[in-house]
Amino acid sequence: MSTGGTLPIQRRDDGIVVLQLTPNPSKLRGGVVVLDAWLIAAIDASLQAIEGMKPRGFLMVSDSERVFVAGADLAEIDALDDSALHAYLRAGSTAFRRISSLPCPSACVIHKAALGGGLELAMHCDALFGVTPVAGDKGWKIGLPECGLNICPGWGGTVLLPARIEPAAAIAATMHGAPFDAAQPPRGLFESVSVDTTVAHAAAIAWLLANPRTTRRTEPRNACEPQHIHATRQAIPFVRPQAAHAAAIAVIDAVQAGCKGGFDDAVEREQLHLVDLRHTPEARRKLDAFLKR
Repeated sequence: MSTGGTLPIQRRDDGIVVLQLTPNPSKLRGGVVVLDAWLIAAIDASLQAIEGMKPRGFLMVSDSERVFVAGADLAEIDALDDSALHAYLRAGSTAFRRISSLPCPSACVIHKAALGGGLELAMHCDALFGVTPVAGDKGWKIGLPECGLNICPGWGGTVLLPARIEPAAAIAATMHGAPFDAAQPPRGLFESVSVDTTVAHAAAIAWLLANPRTTRRTEPRNACEPQHIHATRQAIPFVRPQAAHAAAIAVIDAVQAGCKGGFDDAVEREQLHLVDLRHTPEARRKLDAFLKR
């Protein structure tokens, strides 16, 4: 076990390298993993270290018992000026893209809530494995809630989610900021689900060993591949009428940019919209109320 970039890294005997996401040691937040500048930098440094280990496969898990990743640190983001926020978002994109560019298969186990940037981070992996609530459990959410605050995703979620589940359902859920219940995840999001984290981990390892890859991806799996572009493009007319506010319109614009120009174009449009949207009166009301909780 090593701590490349402050995050725990384990190289298994079978060549699979496991990266464990941990809470910011200076902001423990009750053990909740939050995507802040510290974690983004730690992910970036850790993935650079992992690439040098020449892994047979890559598995990402979370150390938190409460969440997988709760999402981005909105207070940290809100304190940045526009130029600094653009740099922050680009840093996240650079770190996350190191996953898809690894010359090996990648997988992620989502065992609790995965929201916003947390789900976007996970979807940079080739395959996702889910842990669902047991009977009587409080349950948790998985999805992209940003539009509920009148902002939008910023790390590719607008096109990564439609590439995994039914595109119209994905775009509509993103436009409405409506995450899914983990007890009923949408078809296609996970390779498999289990109520047992150990079983999910074993399934992820088995998948990595059964799906070898030595080439690098230029973008996350499925993102803007021809068949997904076609399906997503066909879905847009059905969901466009639901675009009732600026954030939802931004989602449609990013999806269209992805269909036309590819993943990087979609991310660029997301980030431009996100920086602008946070200044709108609608977003300010929602963000201010959220940050006062």
